[in-house]
Amino acid sequence: MAEKIVRNAEKKEAAPAKKAAEPVKKEAAAPQKTPAEKKPAEPQKNERKVMTPKKSGSSIGYRIGAIVLWVLAIGLEILAIMALTKDFTIRFTQNGDTNMLILLIGCIVLDMALAIFAAQLWKKANRISPMSEKRGKFLFYLWNELGVIMACICFIPLIVLLIKNDKLDKKSKLIVTIIAIVALLITGVSSAEFHPISQEQANSAELAFAGTNVYWTQFGHVFHLNPDECSHIKNRDYYAGEVQEAISSGKTRICTYCAAHAADEGWNTPESVLTWIENTKENKDAVAPQVNINTGSTTAAPTATGGN
Repeated sequence: MAEKIVRNAEKKEAAPAKKAAEPVKKEAAAPQKTPAEKKPAEPQKNERKVMTPKKSGSSIGYRIGAIVLWVLAIGLEILAIMALTKDFTIRFTQNGDTNMLILLIGCIVLDMALAIFAAQLWKKANRISPMSEKRGKFLFYLWNELGVIMACICFIPLIVLLIKNDKLDKKSKLIVTIIAIVALLITGVSSAEFHPISQEQANSAELAFAGTNVYWTQFGHVFHLNPDECSHIKNRDYYAGEVQEAISSGKTRICTYCAAHAADEGWNTPESVLTWIENTKENKDAVAPQVNINTGSTTAAPTATGGN
């Protein structure tokens, strides 16, 4: 009997100790989630897209397309001139002046659209296959500004005839003349090549950037060296490709910020690119807001000038 009492007392004393140990045991035995069971990280809200540029193809197709559209634009101009100088009308209403007014405005608007589209094709072709400066600065200028020349051909003869014409009433004559002059200005500005590039400049850039990607956005005229550090492209979707692809897309200049920080630690800019940038800065055109692609060749070749 005494032995039972002693055993029961030992059990009662051991019971609290067992209960006290249970939480520690449960905590130690709590299963940990494996990496596969963890909640996947949410995608960043400002995640950027890195796009691949489309292949530009041959410049011949673009040049043929531009020439065809310019011929059609001149044809519309001839149609408008015939309406002014001869008894030639397309009857939209019973009013003869209204017929003439609608015909002239329609010809001018379509003429402008065709001339602008043709100039864009011509500029695209010039970026794919630039002209050499060895042919002379004057020919180089005419070749790159052919869109502006064609804009003048498509509108100036018509404007002169409108001013001299006495077939239209004064109100209609004033309206059509103003529309034609505005169309000429819009077409001329849209067709101008503000950043021409020569074959020598493009070859120099390709040599310096061989094996190095550059980056650019959809709009603008510059390419960049580092999409994560440059403030002008940071947090924006961008294209990545070779420098020739950037030039074909109309990015004929290097970003000023990238040119100034290319040698900074962490940018990992190749030595050939740094040399090209230094040679570019030595050119007088480098004082422009953006640095031009002038020949920054890593060889001892002389620097070619021209091209803004």
